[in-house]
Amino acid sequence: MAVGGEDEARLERATIRRITWRLMPLLGLIYLIAYIDRQNVSYAKLQMAADLGLSEAAFGLGAALFFIGYFLFEVPSNLILVRVGVRRWFARIMASWGLVTILLGFTTSGPMFYVLRFLLGAAEAGLFPGVLYALTLWYPQRHRARAVGLFMVASIVANITGSAIGGALLDLDGLMGFRGWQWVFVVTGLPAVLLVPVVLARLPDSPASAPWLSDAERDWLAREIAADHASQAVSPRAEWKAMADPRVLMLCLTFIGFPLAAYGLSYWLPTIVQGFGVSNTMNGLINAALWTQVGLALWLVPRWAARRRHSSAHIVVPALIGAAALVASVLLPGAVPKFIALCIAASAIFAGQPIFWSLPPRFLTGSAAAAGIAAINATGNLGGFFAQTLVPRVAEASGSQLAPMFLLAGALVLVSLGVVAVERRLPPPAHPASRGPTQERSSA
Repeated sequence: MAVGGEDEARLERATIRRITWRLMPLLGLIYLIAYIDRQNVSYAKLQMAADLGLSEAAFGLGAALFFIGYFLFEVPSNLILVRVGVRRWFARIMASWGLVTILLGFTTSGPMFYVLRFLLGAAEAGLFPGVLYALTLWYPQRHRARAVGLFMVASIVANITGSAIGGALLDLDGLMGFRGWQWVFVVTGLPAVLLVPVVLARLPDSPASAPWLSDAERDWLAREIAADHASQAVSPRAEWKAMADPRVLMLCLTFIGFPLAAYGLSYWLPTIVQGFGVSNTMNGLINAALWTQVGLALWLVPRWAARRRHSSAHIVVPALIGAAALVASVLLPGAVPKFIALCIAASAIFAGQPIFWSLPPRFLTGSAAAAGIAAINATGNLGGFFAQTLVPRVAEASGSQLAPMFLLAGALVLVSLGVVAVERRLPPPAHPASRGPTQERSSA
């Protein structure tokens, strides 16, 4: 039964609040563990590269092979998810990536490291775009950027947690006969395996299978999602048409700059901080402070954007601020000013991404959205491959640990130009005023 006015406003607030509290902590925890298992290699590198006899560039290539496996299996993984359901497919993803991460702790050679990093990417492929697709089932479009921002806060918590424990685990070097880098992989891989039964028991596939939603809340959500999709035609072979859509292709190319800058910075950051002359544990704590600032930006910027119709400026301006801050991190004298510039850069790199992910659902829905989002994320994450191969090479060629920041800054400038070009070809976002008075009072 439909409701109106203040009753509908209360129903909207209650539904979004219930979904957020029931769904986002578990999804966030899954992504937190996944992100730690991506980033642990940046700390392991401080010992592992020498143990395996690999140069910075050779180790960077091995670390970057994660993104090749990710790229190749991302779209197939997301299409399988649509057919088998979020719960079972996420459980499979977690079990496989956790086991591969543990095996990395027993790497004995460069080729073995290369194979396992590729398998780790293949195992995790589909998680992030799978969550983005799942959020299109749970959140109306006007709430989605805030939901994505809240979800992405988990990646920042992962960087904070990973930074804090990564250095400490390295300092366990020699315990029980294991090197510190081995402890990094084994300890960070176990949580993914242990969380699989929780995912199977607690994660619903869709609102229809969520026992904690009332009939009224479920009906309201169904109406809102249907209204979002009403103007989006669904055709046969929608998945393949979505991936060939010029707007999807433009978003694929545009998104590359964000992972290139993000992974280039996070991969190289522990090495930069090590140059300040601090211990491994202090290195982790300093990095944790930086990622705390990024988490605050991810919390605030999507909420600011939601009140202003999610304009492309909320993607473009952070990208340009990030580029300027990366250049400043090279030019400013002294460790403290450089680190402050890196804090600003990291916050800006992440702050615009939740609003970026509100762009594909403006013209894609259903399996087309699953395929299109996966294609954008898979292609964009090749930026991580370029980051972990080009950044070490630029550093070696220049003899400077900060020179690669110019490369990352250029990538962010290209992001801003790409977003401006794509925005002109998209339908306008739904304005809060066009959907009633409930928008400004609702929250994710």
